[in-house]
Amino acid sequence: MLYAISKASKYYGADTVFEDVNFEIKGTEKIAIVGRNGCGKTTFLRCMCGEEQFDKGNVSMQNGTVIGYLAQKVLEHEDWTVEQELMTIYEPLFALQKKMNLLEETMANDYSEKVMSQYAVLQEKFEAMNGYNWESEMKTVFTRFGFDITDLKKMIGTFSGGQKTRIAFVKLLLSKPDILLLDEPTNHLDIDAIEWLEGYVKNYPKAVVIVSHDRMFLDHTVDVVVSMEFGKMKRYAGNYSAFTVQKENDLERQQAAYQRQQKDIARLQSLIEKFRYKKNKAAFAQSKMKYLDRMEKITLDGQDTQSFHAHFTPAIKGGEKVLETDHLKIGYDHVLTEVTMKMRRGDRIAIIGPNGTGKSTFVKTLMNIIPSLGGSYLFGHQIEKGYFDQQLAQFSSGKTVLEELWDEHPDLDRTQVRSVLGQFLFSADDVFKMVDVLSGGEKVRLSLAKLLLDHANLLILDEPTNHLDIPGKEALEEALHGFTGTILFVSHDRYFIKQLATGLVRFEDGKAEFIDKTYDEYMEDEDTKPLLTFSHDEEKKSKSENTRRQISPEARRREIAKIEKQITEKETELEDMRALRFEPEYYQDYTKMNELDQDIDDIHNEIAHLEKRWEELLEEEG
Repeated sequence: MLYAISKASKYYGADTVFEDVNFEIKGTEKIAIVGRNGCGKTTFLRCMCGEEQFDKGNVSMQNGTVIGYLAQKVLEHEDWTVEQELMTIYEPLFALQKKMNLLEETMANDYSEKVMSQYAVLQEKFEAMNGYNWESEMKTVFTRFGFDITDLKKMIGTFSGGQKTRIAFVKLLLSKPDILLLDEPTNHLDIDAIEWLEGYVKNYPKAVVIVSHDRMFLDHTVDVVVSMEFGKMKRYAGNYSAFTVQKENDLERQQAAYQRQQKDIARLQSLIEKFRYKKNKAAFAQSKMKYLDRMEKITLDGQDTQSFHAHFTPAIKGGEKVLETDHLKIGYDHVLTEVTMKMRRGDRIAIIGPNGTGKSTFVKTLMNIIPSLGGSYLFGHQIEKGYFDQQLAQFSSGKTVLEELWDEHPDLDRTQVRSVLGQFLFSADDVFKMVDVLSGGEKVRLSLAKLLLDHANLLILDEPTNHLDIPGKEALEEALHGFTGTILFVSHDRYFIKQLATGLVRFEDGKAEFIDKTYDEYMEDEDTKPLLTFSHDEEKKSKSENTRRQISPEARRREIAKIEKQITEKETELEDMRALRFEPEYYQDYTKMNELDQDIDDIHNEIAHLEKRWEELLEEEG
């Protein structure tokens, strides 16, 4: 066991954050902690890394285990260059290299086995620390976070707060702690950076604990999900999608067992009442009463199902032609790109691409917030726009929630305003909270309530899921699915894009390309995407494997025979695993059965991969 916490609790005054929770990390597990905003996930990570303390509980970990967490202030030297800051990670490596250099000088005159052995030990350690590839790895990770290689020479003090956070994140990844704690790691990253980070985390050779609301990121990286709800934690095997299925199945089984037990209790109580006063049956009744007292009662786990429920409805239908742009030039002091596209009623177009390519600039141009630099755009007949801006959604006004909404829609009465606020989870005294003290997620919900009352037939949304937790994202997806108008939205949330988009506009390298495909169809066609790997060596190895084609006939025949043997062995292994499904150890344990099903799927994939290579070799053989 790498790390374990038992019966841990945390309180803030009279408020319980979590209580008597158990948590463990085995080997190189990749674990997600999921739950609503405010349930204690970040507090738990801060307690793990020592920034806060558990109020109760026992923590045990292997000796020498290093835990890495992105602290608020980790870049102390504003007058250092980024390169100087990152190089501090490699000081132990440089010290080791210095020892090796000294031994090399000794070896020029001393050929003893002792010296050679010492050098071999140091060299092995140097390789394990990535001594021959540290520089290329540092540059790769740095540039993947949206920096230019020349930024390494710039002073840290010249970067913005957000850029400094990303530099700190780079430093954390490169330091490679034994347990890497990541709190919302995909925030402010574009899709390309998120996809690269997925590969890095998935192939990270040590343990990772992630708090994230990015469902697709969790699906692609973790093998364990820990649900945090009502101050309790529960562990599930598999990725996020597997967790949602298991959790639903657990609840169904629990409810069924509860109902069966309640019927059994009612039956026993009926028997007791029927016979307790009859002399010849009193002993029987007493035995049933004792049985009831000893019975371990099943209780239903609480479910935090609270989420907002909204129905966006356009006041008028609007024309069939919604928007047309013709070589629309966008930018501030210079042209970032040109956009030519058409939107028809009912389209849901996602704008995707790296940061800084003009996505938000485009929608601001459409909303006349910034002027166009050339070309044209035209909205159709009776098209009424509703706009959500990720930055404007984090506003302060000095008003209460009720006043903020009512002042913008004074024609509504108090009951109507409170009804709309209730849909977005502002009920009772919540409506009298000052806007300035609302959390990021609450401000987004208030902005969405305003948007709902616009009754627009074209929604233009710039990063609407920022600051929303997973239930909030799911609620917004459901609300927009039911919208009969047209949607144009900017997002880096691939799951959100996948759920909504009927088409895409890709901004990249000064160009804007319309793609008439769903996100899944687009990804299926992306056969030129770079392989996401952890180490430089693995990447080179993969490239060499992908390019291997010219082999001798004899080598080809040997490989065909080897693959045929592997397929036979895997098929036997598959049958053995299928037989396990009928063993009580598995069919009576849902978690074990789920793990078995995953193993069976993995073998299916291995067989498919082997068969594909086998077919390729047969085709080459002619």
